[in-house]
Amino acid sequence: MNSERIFIVVGGLAGAAGVALSAVAAHAGGGNVGTAASFLLAHAPALLAIGLIGGNRVLKGGGAILLLGLVLFCGDLLARHYAGSRLFPMAAPAGGTLLIAGWLVVAASALAASSRR
Repeated sequence: MNSERIFIVVGGLAGAAGVALSAVAAHAGGGNVGTAASFLLAHAPALLAIGLIGGNRVLKGGGAILLLGLVLFCGDLLARHYAGSRLFPMAAPAGGTLLIAGWLVVAASALAASSRR
C-alpha cells in the first residue's frame, strides 16, 4: 500500500474515532476522551488532504510526523482514561511536540515545492 492510501485510510479512521469518542465523552464524560476526540477530528482532514494531494517528500514527511504525534498524544490520553496508566512517561507531551513539528513541516513543504519551480 502506498503512502497516499495509508494517509487516506488513517485520516478516515481518525475521523471515525473522533466522532465515536466525542459521543463517548458527551454521554459518559471524560476530559481526556474529549480532548483526544478533538485532536483526532482536527487532524483527520489534514491526513486525508495529504493522502489526496500526494505532494512532495517534505509534505509526506510532515504527514508521518503528524500521524506519529497523533498516536502518541491521543493514545496516551486514552490509555490514562481507559487503562489508568500512561503509554510511557512524557508520551502526551512528546506527541504534542511532534504535532507542532508536523504542522511546521507541512508548512515548510510549500516552500520546498516552490523552490523547485
